[in-house]
Amino acid sequence: MSETYSFRNASGSIQQSAAGYYHRWRLIKDALARYGVIVGGLGILAAIILIFFYLVYVVYPLFTGASASPVNRYAAPEPSLGRTLYLDIEEQNELAARFTDSGRVVFFEAATGKPVLTQAIALPEGVSVTSFTPGRPVNGGVFAYGLSNGGVIVVRNHYKVTYDKDVRKIAPELGYPLGEAPLMIGEEGAPLDKVAVKWEDDATVIVAKTGGKIRLVSFEKERSLFAEESAVQRTDAVLDTPAENIAQILIDKNGENLFLAGSDGSVGFFDIADKNAPVLRQRQNVVETGLAITSLALLNGDLSLLVGDSSGQVTQWSKGKDELNNVVLKKLRVFKVSDRPVVTIDSEQRRKGFMTFDAGGKMGLFNSTAERRLLEEPLAAHPVAAALSPRANALLMQDEDGQIHFWSVHNEHPEVSFGSIWGKVWYESYQKPDYIWQSSSAANDFEPKYSMTPLVFGTLKAAFYAMLFAMPLSLLGAIYTAYFMAPAMRQLVKPTIELMGALPSVILGFLAGLWLAPFIEKHLAGIFSTLILLPVGVLLFALGWQWVPKAIRHKIPEGWEGALLIPVMLFTGWFAFQVSVPLEAALFGGSLRDWFSREWGIGYDQRNALVVGIAMGFAVVPTIFSIAEDAVFSVPKHLTVGSLALGATPWQTVIRVVLLTASPGIFSAVMIGLGRAIGETMIVLMATGNTPVMDFSVFQGLRTLAANIAVEMPEAEVDSTHYRILFLAALVLFLFTFIFNTLAEIIRQRLREKYSSL
Repeated sequence: MSETYSFRNASGSIQQSAAGYYHRWRLIKDALARYGVIVGGLGILAAIILIFFYLVYVVYPLFTGASASPVNRYAAPEPSLGRTLYLDIEEQNELAARFTDSGRVVFFEAATGKPVLTQAIALPEGVSVTSFTPGRPVNGGVFAYGLSNGGVIVVRNHYKVTYDKDVRKIAPELGYPLGEAPLMIGEEGAPLDKVAVKWEDDATVIVAKTGGKIRLVSFEKERSLFAEESAVQRTDAVLDTPAENIAQILIDKNGENLFLAGSDGSVGFFDIADKNAPVLRQRQNVVETGLAITSLALLNGDLSLLVGDSSGQVTQWSKGKDELNNVVLKKLRVFKVSDRPVVTIDSEQRRKGFMTFDAGGKMGLFNSTAERRLLEEPLAAHPVAAALSPRANALLMQDEDGQIHFWSVHNEHPEVSFGSIWGKVWYESYQKPDYIWQSSSAANDFEPKYSMTPLVFGTLKAAFYAMLFAMPLSLLGAIYTAYFMAPAMRQLVKPTIELMGALPSVILGFLAGLWLAPFIEKHLAGIFSTLILLPVGVLLFALGWQWVPKAIRHKIPEGWEGALLIPVMLFTGWFAFQVSVPLEAALFGGSLRDWFSREWGIGYDQRNALVVGIAMGFAVVPTIFSIAEDAVFSVPKHLTVGSLALGATPWQTVIRVVLLTASPGIFSAVMIGLGRAIGETMIVLMATGNTPVMDFSVFQGLRTLAANIAVEMPEAEVDSTHYRILFLAALVLFLFTFIFNTLAEIIRQRLREKYSSL
């Protein structure tokens, strides 16, 4: 497109040239602004999409299963040294050990099967091994050999790690913590048919089946203040229980609980804290009638017993309390392994997972908390022995043909499932299934509790009470300010309220936690009195104002009547606090908090939802007020004037014309305020006590998604389950805000279309 200009006179030519220049420059600026807005909008959309996909990328591994891949298969080293009783593998997956029925221990390279060291247990001449109990890490890696002469030899297996020129070397060692000489448990010459041991440096407990009896022997070291050597005190006891059908014996890591599995499918649960007088707590059938116990193991932490049966099921029984407050075994959950008997159960050493093998050689990996089957792989025809590495990233299995299978395992996040995150979970030692968030502990036997439900509940609870406080004040204030208030007064009120939004959240949280929470606790009755008396006082003043002579009323400029309420509200608040003290003493026994607890069973936490509702509501009020006030004030004047001209009262005009026209903006204000409340971090972090409990009471604390991320993310190990769970919380928060904003925009557009014709 070209433009022509006339040059008949100098001044006219200059004017036309300048007009064309400014016109072209305006078009350029319009184009730049248009493309700038488009690029900026697309950039924001791209950023949001990238954030979403990054969150999904971090969270996705939580819901992937485990995998296993074969590394090598080789013949069992030194097969001439006897039948394998047990396989062991050290933490680095470099060395393994094969314990044989001849009392030999063969150490070999786990990946190749190359023998490294062979050691013989110090067996007396003419004595053979009749029973064996494998070592458990919680018991110091101790193994016990039951002998044919009624004795037992306790052996400790240790892998010594050294570094030579930055090269790691692992050397196996065998020790005898209780001496090389056998400890006589049963009668002389009576073999130990079954044996179990719990060892510590100061105390050792040995339980054995021998001579038709179950014998319990404990050794405790008694140290003297004046002697360097310590004396060992031995205690012997015989359990009052039939021993003929006992097939397996287990002792927990504390040496206080004993489990005797019978061939009839029952388990005897004994309290052996008092070694002189063991007590039978419970005898429980742990398998269905007609089935047999084929394997038994304690889950990491020794709070649960895993029972494998001949039908191919593994049942988890955990210690809990019955109606009489007695400690008993309770059935938590059942895992279906296969249709063949479960012959091996090996628990993970650091998590609540376990490995199983059935009679057909099918291997399974499970996690008890998530109630999840992670992996199923056929490995061999029939397993003889199997071991899971301490880090649960490798396994060894020897089949009936004498072949050892070495597999690597990838199982990073077994504790997570949809049920464990959103559903009720029956955790160990709990009386019933529940929603619980408790992500960490100092001990490896801790059961992680990653329920997101208390956090979502706390987020919605905090937002609900905040909006309950903020919406009436901000919306009614916005309507009055925009429609009824005098312009001069509006110029003072609106900037003042908007200035409240400039207060940092951390300051509000600080004041709420250190000043508001103790104040409400001390003056709870005054707070409730104010909530009741303040509306009454305002209504009484409005009623009384009608009786004031017109000469006085007309002296107040129109739109300034609201200023008269300031002293009324201050006086009413003061009066409410003054009258609450005698009322509390007369009606509630001197303490409203104690009355709630005594009469209604409602507890009171100092930092609770009432505190966060007031504090976060105070933070949300400026946002809702400012947007809603602008929406009401922007209603065209001809609509309100026309309504008044047709005889409608001011309130009828507000309700039927102004609010309907401004409804899209008012709704946007509410939704933006709700989004602010859901995403708030510092106020809820400092004012709620940060307790992840699910309680609707306004007097109880809570924990929100945002506050939980802020508290725990600095402590979470990168790429750990805890770390990814926190990203899942961020993803849930992201979806919350996205869904709320999307719905808000859809509703706002429909309201605009519906009332645009007014």
